[in-house]
Order: sequence, then structure tokens, then C-alpha cells
Amino acid sequence: MNGNTIGKIFKVTTFGESHDKVVGTIIKGCPPGLDISLSKIQMDLDRRRPGQSKLTSSRNEPDELEVISGIKNGKTTGRKIKLQVKNIDTRSKDYKTIIYKPRPGHADLTYFLKYGKIPVGGGRASGRETVGRVLAGAIAKQILEKEGIEIKGKIIEIYGKKKDFEKIILNAKSGQNSVGGIVEIIAKGVPPNLGEPVFDKLDADLAKALMSISAVKGFEIGIGFQSSRIKGSENNDPIIIENEKIKTKTNNAGGILGGISNGMPIICRIAVKPTSSIEKEQDTVNLKTMKMTKLRIKGRHDPCICPRIVPVAEAMVALVLVDHLLRLRNEGLEIT
Repeated sequence: MNGNTIGKIFKVTTFGESHDKVVGTIIKGCPPGLDISLSKIQMDLDRRRPGQSKLTSSRNEPDELEVISGIKNGKTTGRKIKLQVKNIDTRSKDYKTIIYKPRPGHADLTYFLKYGKIPVGGGRASGRETVGRVLAGAIAKQILEKEGIEIKGKIIEIYGKKKDFEKIILNAKSGQNSVGGIVEIIAKGVPPNLGEPVFDKLDADLAKALMSISAVKGFEIGIGFQSSRIKGSENNDPIIIENEKIKTKTNNAGGILGGISNGMPIICRIAVKPTSSIEKEQDTVNLKTMKMTKLRIKGRHDPCICPRIVPVAEAMVALVLVDHLLRLRNEGLEIT
């Protein structure tokens, strides 16, 4: 199976499936001698971890960091970094009754059509795969912090509403349903010059990275789709000088012009779909009998994936920015 790696210099490959013994990440191209805090990596793992509240899946995974290689005595060695966590609380039996029934909204059907079988627990399409992203992203975020770059994500909308998120999510859960929302990610302190023209634009790479998260169905940067509803005089960001530096008065562009960062904060948002696994009865097909049938999904699932997707989204933005930062330095261009 291809498509498991992202990055050109800072290359990240995630591995493992929902019901494997371990899931994790392999990083190649990380410079040696960098101070790395393992506790910060664990903090991001904890933010993504299930079973922490009534708003998330009750799957109880401790997600304790294991460093296999590449970090010694708190510093990167320059060799490949391999990080992983164990899968402890798997319940493959929950999937036995639906092994021939693709779950609506999941990748079950497309995996069956492409590979000839439905993987238990969703396989590489499972949200469990995002553990590897968070592990690598935590390393990338620490590299960026040393450059004065900070990345923060937050939920700005659930089910079309701007507040009372917990109430909305619990109402969906009580109705055997799920809801989605919008997550915003802001990167501050990003220098100009990151990104390449045409096919390696910074915003294009951010779009690919964030859209590679299974639950994400939309991406926008700056004011995004709103730019199609206003005039050019309203959309264009006036260019000014402030504190002897060139900047823009507004930031409708979201920190990127022509695919290259302009020094303003990078602001992007993703649309996160409702969790596909719901207890409400749905229509599907029995792939063994090729007859239409009904499906009711049991097991442990998030009524809304947005809270746990925030650290994943931050990680993907961090991976793109680190890769472009290293690419820029490789070209010998100045970072200001």
C-alpha cells in the first residue's frame, strides 16, 4: 500500500492499524543535536487520546510514548526517529458481525473494492492511524518553537453552532447519532519565503496534509470561500510598513500569497464530518450474499471527532512548515 509518507526533506511515514500491536511513526531527515522534550510529545498524545471524557470514545488506550530510535539523552541523533505506542484496548469481536457489511461513511466499501476485503477496525483508514501523525507533529512543533513559530488549533463550530458544544455533542450521542464541525489552525511567527511556486505552493501542501486526515471534507485558508462573495477591493490586503517591516494591514489571504508565506499568521480551517460510526440503523449491502441489509454499529465511538482532531490538525500543519523550512535552508535562501 502506497501513500504512507509525507514530506520531501522532513519525511514522515506512519505505520500500524487500529488492531495491530503498535502504531507509530518513522521520521527521516530530522537534523541532529536538537533538544527534544519527550514530555511534550506525551502531552500531545494525551490530547488526542480516547477515553478521557463522555464526549469521546470509551476505548481506554494509555498511549504511552515509546522511543525506539533517533533520540538519545534528550537529543536527536541524526538517524531515523522511530516512535510508537501500543494498542492495549482492542476489541476485534465488535467487528465480527459486520465483516461483510460495509459501514456507510467509512472506507470499508472502497477498501473492499480496491483490496478485496474490509480491514478489522478500519485498518489504515481508522482514526487510530493519526497517533503516528501526532508523534511526528510533536517533534516538528518543537523544532518550530525554536524558530519562534507557534501553532494552535481550536474548535470554532459544531453542527453549525458557535457555542454550547458539549450540549450539542451529548444530544447527538443520546440520539445514537454524531455531529461534525469546523476546526481552525493558526500558525504565528511563520517567516516569509516558505513555499514554492506552482505545484509546491505552501497552501497547496497544507491543503493536502489536512485533507489527508480521514474525517476532513473541506479546507480553506484566510477568509477562504468568503472571498468569492466580496469584491477585489474588499478581499485584497493593503500592504503597509510597520516597525520598519513590510506587512499587510489585513490578513484575508491567510499568510500566503502565490503559494509563498508573507510573514503574516497562517490561518486555515477544516471541515470535519460527523463520525461515521453511529448506533442508528442504516442501509448497507451484505457483500457475501450481495443482498441489501440493515446495519446497526456497536462498539465505542466518538459522537464528535472534532475535540480529538485538533492536535492531529496542528501536527499536519507543523509537518508541512518544518519540511518547507528545511527545504528553504537547503536552497540557501535567507529566512527573515
